[in-house]
Amino acid sequence: MRPKLVLFGDSITEYSFDEGGWGASLANHFTRRADVILRGYSGYTTRFALKIIEKTMEGIGSDEKSPVAAVMVFFGANDAALPDRHNGFLHVPLAEYQQNLKSIYAYIKKIWPSAVVIFITPPPIYEEARIKNAWLLPEEDTSGLPERTNEAAGEFAKACITIAKECSSPVIDIWSKMQQVPDWEKSTLSDGLHLAALGNKVLFEEVLRELKALGLSDETLPADAPPVESLL
Repeated sequence: MRPKLVLFGDSITEYSFDEGGWGASLANHFTRRADVILRGYSGYTTRFALKIIEKTMEGIGSDEKSPVAAVMVFFGANDAALPDRHNGFLHVPLAEYQQNLKSIYAYIKKIWPSAVVIFITPPPIYEEARIKNAWLLPEEDTSGLPERTNEAAGEFAKACITIAKECSSPVIDIWSKMQQVPDWEKSTLSDGLHLAALGNKVLFEEVLRELKALGLSDETLPADAPPVESLL
């Protein structure tokens, strides 16, 4: 039976099944070989994720013949919202963010002991675009300041990497990887936060690389049904 790959994160995960999204690309890549299951929640932080994780994961790995092989945990973009800006209600202190990641990891390993947890850092932030595309911007806010900064996102990325190492889990440093792309601010991000087509491609390739290192690839996973020609 097909193994399951679970994507658990915020809006960047929720939108990953849009056209050209990294989640949709994974599902297409593993056609007939693995089921990609989406659990993405726009606006969510690690704090909110812990409130719903039990309900959202219920029933996914109930079939022993089709186990959960890997879970991508992709939070931090909202946690890193600045506390003194207009999206400050989303902010999660760095220490709590790290503890929440540990708790998410512990819960996943509790229900699916054999599953590999792959952490993904928050992406970089293009601040100029965030000023123009701010989410839930109060009409009275005339500060002209972004609700997120790349510096803050970088601190949360480092914190995510630290927790991944403590958990002996793989981690994708998408914050650093995307900034290696020429003109990354506009080429990889659609609004200074969410991924554009190229950003989705970069993340898809990084996830694919990590999965392959774990022995999960279209070359190693058998198809769940033979080609139609063999049935004629």
